[in-house]
Amino acid sequence: MTTFIEEVITNLQEQGLNLSELKFILPSKRAGTFLKQQLSKSTQQTMFAPEILSIEEFVESISGIKTISNTELLFQFYNTFLTLNTQSEPDSFEVFSKWAQVLLQDFNEVDRYLIPQDKIFAYLSAIQELKRWSVETEITEFVKNYLAFWNKLLEYYTHFSQHLLDNKLGYQGLIYRQANAEVKAYVAQNSTQHIFLGFNALNTAEESIIQYLLEDTNAQIFWDVDKTFFENPIHDAGLFTRQHAKHWNYFKTHPFQWITDNYKTQKSIQVVGVPKNISQAKYIGSILKDISKTKKNLESTAIVLGNEELLLPVLNSIPNEVKTLNVTMGFPLKSIPLASLFESLFNLHKNNPKSFYFKDVISILSHQYIRPLFILNEKDYATQLIETIQTNNIVFLTDKKLLALCEPFKELITVLFGGWRNNAGEALKQVRSLIFILKTYLDLNKEEHVLSLEYTFRFHELFNELDRLHTTYNYFQSISTLHQVYKELLSSETLDFQGEPLQGLQIMGMLESRVLDFETVIISSVNEGILPAGKSNNSFIPFDVKIEYNLPTFKEKDAVYTYHFYRLLQRAKNVYIIYNTESDVLTGGEPSRFITQLELENIHPLKHITAMPNVPIGEQKLKMVSKTPLVIERLKALAAYGFSPSSLTSYMRNPMDFYFQKVLKVEEYNEVEETVAANTLGTVVHNTLEDFYKPLEGTFLTVEHVKDMKSKIGKTVLYHFKKAFNDGDISTGKNLISFEIAKRYVSNFINSEIKELEAGRKIKILAIEADFKQVPITIAELPFPVTIGGKVDRVDEYDGTTRIIDYKTGSVTQNQVEIIDWDDLTTDYDKFSKPFQILCYAYMMHTSGKLNFPLEAGIISFKNLSNGFLKFTTKDKSGKGAIKDSLITEETIKLFEEQLKQLILDIFNTDVNFDEKDVSH
Repeated sequence: MTTFIEEVITNLQEQGLNLSELKFILPSKRAGTFLKQQLSKSTQQTMFAPEILSIEEFVESISGIKTISNTELLFQFYNTFLTLNTQSEPDSFEVFSKWAQVLLQDFNEVDRYLIPQDKIFAYLSAIQELKRWSVETEITEFVKNYLAFWNKLLEYYTHFSQHLLDNKLGYQGLIYRQANAEVKAYVAQNSTQHIFLGFNALNTAEESIIQYLLEDTNAQIFWDVDKTFFENPIHDAGLFTRQHAKHWNYFKTHPFQWITDNYKTQKSIQVVGVPKNISQAKYIGSILKDISKTKKNLESTAIVLGNEELLLPVLNSIPNEVKTLNVTMGFPLKSIPLASLFESLFNLHKNNPKSFYFKDVISILSHQYIRPLFILNEKDYATQLIETIQTNNIVFLTDKKLLALCEPFKELITVLFGGWRNNAGEALKQVRSLIFILKTYLDLNKEEHVLSLEYTFRFHELFNELDRLHTTYNYFQSISTLHQVYKELLSSETLDFQGEPLQGLQIMGMLESRVLDFETVIISSVNEGILPAGKSNNSFIPFDVKIEYNLPTFKEKDAVYTYHFYRLLQRAKNVYIIYNTESDVLTGGEPSRFITQLELENIHPLKHITAMPNVPIGEQKLKMVSKTPLVIERLKALAAYGFSPSSLTSYMRNPMDFYFQKVLKVEEYNEVEETVAANTLGTVVHNTLEDFYKPLEGTFLTVEHVKDMKSKIGKTVLYHFKKAFNDGDISTGKNLISFEIAKRYVSNFINSEIKELEAGRKIKILAIEADFKQVPITIAELPFPVTIGGKVDRVDEYDGTTRIIDYKTGSVTQNQVEIIDWDDLTTDYDKFSKPFQILCYAYMMHTSGKLNFPLEAGIISFKNLSNGFLKFTTKDKSGKGAIKDSLITEETIKLFEEQLKQLILDIFNTDVNFDEKDVSH
């Protein structure tokens, strides 16, 4: 394959030109690197390298002014805005920067296309006045200010551009306009022959400069357009070159170089639909693996990323067979892990909070760059601090609280969480201190942290630039403004890859591919909204005004991408066009129109493939643990200590949970309880009732007793909330609602007691929170002691009948405490866990000799209090007409004991494993 650059050099040599004495101007710096390489290959003699410039460098050299960064430009423009603004309260820099960036882009376009400034700004002003025209004679102050803004555009532009020119500075458009004015002087002082190559779309200033050089000097220009596109009057890939050939005076007397005929040569084009972005990266990896089997050197292979955010996934997908590669684009600084730390710090301090939300604090403490800083004498203080926050339910923390919790790291805590006081200077000082702390730590193990040190240095540079801007202009009036400018700088910064730019596989963006040719081309993200980018209206200049003044619209921008896309295909032999099959409004919709256009042209056969990621479906096996002698020993110890009713129902629900919690003693993860959990609410209600009723054990309740409790509800509930919820805040939000619910539950229960007593019921409190430990169960098959234990919420005597009562803060209905077949009692957790627990309490009390038959046992549900005492009941059948019995007799206890013994024997049966049950439903 002969590349475009080779063809140009061969032509120049055939003309007998001395290549060293030429000045080459190309669309990009990247193309210049390849031009140098080709020059070295094309000459047999030692020579001086010619001057090679990108078009931007060339135009800047003509203009005599220096390019200014976009961020610096914004600050300079704000100076102009303040100088010319007569409003009593001009926009703050934060507000200004949101609209000024759009206006600066418009200034840039107006200058690049050499539009008369007075005409277009007057035109825009007139349009706005027409839009706001009304038969009303009075104009509001808002409309006056709005129109005044448009009337001042020319004044803003004139003052700003003159200020920049006075300081020999400029943005791209201003530099182009100035270069166009200085081109005659430049030509007079330079006799070097200029060679322009590889251009397509040119702005008016570029056209004017290049045409002047072509007509008044011996300059030459080489286009790269294919006959297929150039001769088709409606093909966008040839749109600009057709216009240049038609309208430039130079081509009336000189040949148009070149129109090639490479596109129709034989090509293998595969169009591959892949779901999601990551799958595209993985598929590119598989293509490279296949190519590497036949080609050891991939210098003639290029990956062109339509969506440059795919860079990292693609790099991670490069197979081991690819030994060398070159990445032309830098790695975005915003994607580096350290960026997330500074983003977290900005979010933490941005609104000048008096206290910090615990999740924000934990995200910083657990960050990969911060956690190692909290290790002292092999002790992880960050983990300790996080556990303290979680254990004590600390939802909001002050910097003083954090200092008190982590005294050994006073300096680090101050740097991270010391208040920024909504002061940009203070923020920058703290951030720089943090960077030096990070550097000191990373320097201790330089070899392990080479990349991290590079990251830290780049952020050090970035924050130094922010500090310079703050010192120079002093426009950062808040942390929010600083954050906004930080993000603006961060988005444009990259970490450049180091390596040999001409060796191995080439990975580049669409614009870096200009002028370059490859035999094998892999193009990713060929979707609408990406290739081409589609409509975007980031401008104050309306569409019709752009048409009137020949400014580029989205149609011309689409044509630019069309040219780049087809140019990649011109000389290529193998093409892989990859698109995302999953439509997404944010990251690209349907397959690109370019794919449809290739089909309609019918010049090359397209091989359509839909690729799916090879995701192995792992068979989901439920866990199973056998009962080894060691497990049996642990179970024996557990039996001797006493099985609780809840542990036995845990075994019924899922034996694997029982194994983890009781055998392995794996505790549940302790999270911060932001809102009061159900078990905390239950604990508060239980403890409050215990405080009220415990002193009355052995006595009959009176109305006076219960009424006395009502006056203490608020104080007692608050006490137990603070005790159970630790440092959690219950003064606002859902927690306040939970606090009120707890008071309401207790109040409603006490009201129901008053109602019963006033109706003449006799209630005697026998026991409150009766604690039974190691109640023995005689099981002949087990030659070791087995016991159960637990707490009974309340035992009372109601009109002579003993009742065992279990409190539930959740909703319980009568049918949940009924059974028909005793054999079902230990097999269905959802249906029979509540009757099982109730009967456990009855069994413990009976075995302990604490009660007489007959008796009743049941539940009082605070959420369903109107149904009163829900008694355990046996039924002879389901449905209507069933005979129910709610009295618990000695026979009932014996029937339950059989089921209890069977359940415990099952737990100790070595032939029965701890099998996991699917309880996800």
